[in-house]
Amino acid sequence: MIRELKILAVVVALTLITYWGVEPYAHSQMHPHVADADYTFSDVDGLNGLKGDATAGQVLVTTNCTACHSIKSEGYPEIMDHASSAAAYGVTPPDLGSAGKLYNADYLAAYIKNPAKASEVSHKFVDGRSHPMPGYAWMQEQEIADMVAYLQSIAPEEMSNKEVYVDACQRCHSIKYADMQKGTMAAFTPDENIKAYMGKLPPDLSQHIKSRGHAYLETFINQPQKHLEGTAMPKVGLTKDSQDQVIAYLEEVGDSSKAKREELGPKFLIYLAIFAVFAFLWKSSKWRDVH
Repeated sequence: MIRELKILAVVVALTLITYWGVEPYAHSQMHPHVADADYTFSDVDGLNGLKGDATAGQVLVTTNCTACHSIKSEGYPEIMDHASSAAAYGVTPPDLGSAGKLYNADYLAAYIKNPAKASEVSHKFVDGRSHPMPGYAWMQEQEIADMVAYLQSIAPEEMSNKEVYVDACQRCHSIKYADMQKGTMAAFTPDENIKAYMGKLPPDLSQHIKSRGHAYLETFINQPQKHLEGTAMPKVGLTKDSQDQVIAYLEEVGDSSKAKREELGPKFLIYLAIFAVFAFLWKSSKWRDVH
């Protein structure tokens, strides 16, 4: 009995050393620590404390934005189809109907002023290349605050996880496992256009929740440059709630059995504990005479 307990103690000790010593070190080498996601976007040139007037903002948005962007909920349809707009701009412009809900207000203001700088992709637009969206830094700060207020005023109060993913991610990323047969979850921007715009084809996100993990995605979506310096993927600017919904949708598609696994885990551990007791009692009864 004493000998077996000593063996068990050695096994437990080696397991704990591996789990708390070796594994964290290996993980830190493969995935260096990065700062937590900053959902306040304190590093951008945002609203600077200004409050906007939605009525004034409506005039500014419809005058300056609807030539390229649709706002279907307000009756401003797309000027061109996805393929034509992608050919013209390099990437399909987003519908602005949900922008006020999806994106942080300070990030929206910074993006309106200087899209390349706010999304941290200025390195892509050199040697005469320019961002497909012009910056509006020439506007007065109050006017930009008014535009943000209007976008917030028309945004839906509730959106499903899929709806958030579609509006936030599907312009560039496909997620084919969400609809293998009909192909409705393919990226809006055709492959040849998005490849030319981004420099490479953005990955299909069907299995990213498994290949990257929740913690990685949380910091990567919030600020890709922290993980991949020089990446063409922009800083998206989602609020925490919106980003949580995107990741939740990736889990729904790529890890649909997660809830079942988590439910089964405690039951399996209880089974192992009961089985261990019976195994020990059986072993004791069979080896009693030998000892």
